[in-house]
Amino acid sequence: MNTKTTIAFLLVALGVIVLAYSGITFKTPGQPVDFLGIHIATTHSHFIPPFVGAIALVCGVVLFVIKPGKI
Repeated sequence: MNTKTTIAFLLVALGVIVLAYSGITFKTPGQPVDFLGIHIATTHSHFIPPFVGAIALVCGVVLFVIKPGKI
């Protein structure tokens, strides 16, 4: 498999996963807060909307269809 095919496969797979779950939400750790001796852990929530999955899916399919000399 060459690089173009690998990227196309990853885009199609990620696009299908995001569309299947109607978007993906994930959390990342934020800055902890120390207030009056109390340690509070914070998180940031991120959402990948379904249209991003659709765009990734279309781009992956286009990469599969394009001939190697056309890029």
